[in-house]
Amino acid sequence: MALYVANVSGKGRGVFTDEAIEPGTLIEIAPLIVLPPQDREHIDKTEIFNYYFLWGDDHALTAIALGYGSLYNHSQKANAIYESYYDDNEIHFICYRPIKAGEEITINYNNDPNSTEKMWFE
Repeated sequence: MALYVANVSGKGRGVFTDEAIEPGTLIEIAPLIVLPPQDREHIDKTEIFNYYFLWGDDHALTAIALGYGSLYNHSQKANAIYESYYDDNEIHFICYRPIKAGEEITINYNNDPNSTEKMWFE
């Protein structure tokens, strides 16, 4: 399976697959750059604000996912989930619903693929 980035109307860049992916398949392990709490106020004033994850059990830290990790778009009908591994500073992206070749891979930013809670940008 090869992942690639393409523009998505109204969303900017998104992550796509060139092959079908079955539920339960590990799509990507994204290593993180973890930043201390005091950096968040500076990051929130930049474009990086749109790409970081809240990190740690108390979400006090900020994390930038490498690889494609910070480029997966949000959907309330997500076809992938993510799991946070705080000790390893990694996020694992896993297929949740069947994904077709050429389809965008999406996650629900609420960390629940079935959540209908609105995000700040919706």
